[in-house]
Amino acid sequence: MKDALFGGVNAAVLTAMKPDLSPDPARMAGHAKWLLANGCNGLGVLGTTGEANSFGLHERKEILEGLVANGVPAATMMPGTGTASLADTVELTLHAKAQGCRGVLVLPPFYYKNPSDDGLFAWFSEVVQRVGGGIALYLYNFPQQSAVPFSLSLIERMLKAFPGVVKGVKDSSGDYANMKAMIDAFAKDGFEVYSGSDEYVQKILAEGGAGCITAASNANSHWGGIVYAKRTGPEADAAQAVLTATRKAATSVALIPGLREIIARSTGDDGWRTIRPPHLKLSQAQADAVWKAWEAAGALPLPGLGVKAAAE
Repeated sequence: MKDALFGGVNAAVLTAMKPDLSPDPARMAGHAKWLLANGCNGLGVLGTTGEANSFGLHERKEILEGLVANGVPAATMMPGTGTASLADTVELTLHAKAQGCRGVLVLPPFYYKNPSDDGLFAWFSEVVQRVGGGIALYLYNFPQQSAVPFSLSLIERMLKAFPGVVKGVKDSSGDYANMKAMIDAFAKDGFEVYSGSDEYVQKILAEGGAGCITAASNANSHWGGIVYAKRTGPEADAAQAVLTATRKAATSVALIPGLREIIARSTGDDGWRTIRPPHLKLSQAQADAVWKAWEAAGALPLPGLGVKAAAE
């Protein structure tokens, strides 16, 4: 898709933390800069993988401000701002706009289950009106976590009501048929569809999607960049095979601590294992297993990041 604001590979960036579980924007910024230099076109910060809903509003603002202060371009970041609270969602979105971000990723209000499309439309209408434009909204479709999916009819209604404001969707449902249905229905009008699943990157690009926003891009973005650049042919096919294999490896254990283990071993920085409850660090057996699976997926050493891992 041409002219997509975040077209290409976007990592759902892990949030670095200090031993006391407070955010560590400086360490996170170093990782973010590495991602942008190694296949990523953009950065999905403070999403599911970034444990956003484990942080308070002041902490989420601190993280975004810290990334900008440490040299991560605001225009590359799509922070997650959706919460169960209308007021908090608006506050975080306005803050992202003030930092210079071009778009935000918005979960639906997820506490009350089975809301009607009318209710969801009313909620998003309030967000749009209170934010007042100047920043694009991307819908975060992750029903396994939120239990609130976006129907095609609701998306169509929002696109008609808020042209140029509701710009796209991250679909983490894992349902490719749903992604394709959104592309077929709305991509012609500039609606950007991003896969949340690495295994669909090449496929979604061929169908007219905008790219991906994935957790495994924290460590496989080099190969995602190849797929985005080449699209078809032996090199792209081989890189897509690595994306698929690494996604499978990363999800062989709990995804977030698994990715933290991969980055910790690749950098030699034990701090990447720090995680907020209710998530827990992996057991030694789990940690060894995910690393072995990652090695077998063909994604090591990580260019510019895996020097210590390769030496070991």
